[in-house]
Amino acid sequence: MTKRQGPNSRQAVDGRLRTRVRSLPLGLVAIVFLILLAGCTLPASPDQFGTDREYGDLGEYSPEDTFTFDEEATTELTEAELEQAKYRAMARIEVVRELRFEHDVELEVITREEYREQRGESGTASPFVNEFWRGTFVVDGETDANQELDALYGASVQGYYTDDRIVIVTDPANDGVRIDRDTLVHELVHALQDQHFGLAREGETLDERRAELGLIEGEANYVPELYDERCGEQWQCLAATVPTDGNGSTPAADDSTGDAAEADADTDADADADADTSEINPGLFLSIYAPYATGPEFVASLHERGGWDAVDAAYDDRPTSTAQLIDPERYPDDEPVTVDVPDRSDAAWEPITVGDEGDEPRTDTVGEATLFATLWANGVIDRPLTAGAPEHSPYNYSAPETSGWTGDTFQVYQQAAGDEDTEAQNQSQEQHQTHDQHAFVWKLTWDTPADAATFADAYRTLLATHGATLEDSDSSAPGEQQTIHHIPDSDPFAGGYAVSVSDDTVAIVGAPSTGALESVHDTVATPTPESTALAASPPALAVGDTDPYSSPVSSSS
Repeated sequence: MTKRQGPNSRQAVDGRLRTRVRSLPLGLVAIVFLILLAGCTLPASPDQFGTDREYGDLGEYSPEDTFTFDEEATTELTEAELEQAKYRAMARIEVVRELRFEHDVELEVITREEYREQRGESGTASPFVNEFWRGTFVVDGETDANQELDALYGASVQGYYTDDRIVIVTDPANDGVRIDRDTLVHELVHALQDQHFGLAREGETLDERRAELGLIEGEANYVPELYDERCGEQWQCLAATVPTDGNGSTPAADDSTGDAAEADADTDADADADADTSEINPGLFLSIYAPYATGPEFVASLHERGGWDAVDAAYDDRPTSTAQLIDPERYPDDEPVTVDVPDRSDAAWEPITVGDEGDEPRTDTVGEATLFATLWANGVIDRPLTAGAPEHSPYNYSAPETSGWTGDTFQVYQQAAGDEDTEAQNQSQEQHQTHDQHAFVWKLTWDTPADAATFADAYRTLLATHGATLEDSDSSAPGEQQTIHHIPDSDPFAGGYAVSVSDDTVAIVGAPSTGALESVHDTVATPTPESTALAASPPALAVGDTDPYSSPVSSSS
């Protein structure tokens, strides 16, 4: 097996509920604090373990070891006891995973204050990132996306793996170190993955990096499930969960390398255990949580198909879309389609390009998981998250509105420098100053024309939840069904939107006003001034109606 290496990677994500965005069930907030923070590293060279040995044979430690601290539900381990728990867990992971640790893993303990000093804060998001999340109706045009990312995290990381070591974050008031079984096993699985396969993520788009993370985090959550099954009758184990005085663990964001696709921030962060549900951005969280929710079922499917050999092989042929995580039968043959977005803007607009690499437009891929997240968060998908969830996943990310996805490309435009006419038009429209200089073109392909029409209708319903009026419903090309919508200035997603369907393709254009749509993408027909604005019908579920979601959600990952 070829070991893949890459730069260290640690990330963060965020969210605060915004206008007309659906509230999360209480259990979802609990899950925020139980997801385990994982990092990517290049392995160092601590003590080597022999490779010619039985699984679980770590010298003086074995899977059958028992210790006095196993009897305590809220154990605070001494340094020596923490070392005993670590080596025993490593021995047991080898037995469960049928893979040997190549060398030791350092275990470090730091205070929460030290951790806060290390992680720092995110800077301001780029215009591309802000428009990406605005066009997908996850973060509104009045809010910086990185601030939303930071808001999802607060002050409660239990531990993480990085640089060939596990770091346990503890509070100075404790006499010892508190660590629960799943945290320790999860992070040790990351160490095992790193030693054999590497943890660098190489995807070029947000969706591809989510998919790779689904494999990595999926295994790190699936192995503890198998480990837990042996606790009690076969093994004495640490407590499965440990009270944390409001301090839990949080998910890592996707690997954002450089400026390639910074739709997620590339920093560490923690979650506020006291956060009210109204402060959680459900669309952003569900997008970020997708690898953790869908990954275990994906890895379990591989394991059931071909044992651990199939899981090992997946690291050389990693999943390329969250659609493959959601429906493991699509892996590995059903790869996403490349979707081209030709530049059809006039002189008033120009695509945002990739760094200093010339005129290549910067693009990204939203993917099926994030499509589901935004439609659910905005009330378009009307069912509990847990309805129909697979055996190894807490949530079901599959829905008729999104399951036919085969590929998409999101491209952002900026107002051309010195274009006074467009600037004056925007000012006369009194658009929100945080996004009146930017627009987007988003093109999606689907399995069938029916799938394309279903998603287009869902996006139109999403527009309706934000008070959109129908400005025009003409067609600009033969066989193309197009509607033009206007969201009023009173809504933080204000602007003009064009939605067109042609065969198995949906094209969405967003601009500060309906009058600017044609300038951004010239296939859009300009609405006639005489057209009567028709109010779009809101979905059956009123915004903020949480009755269908009052069932408790499992708080385990």
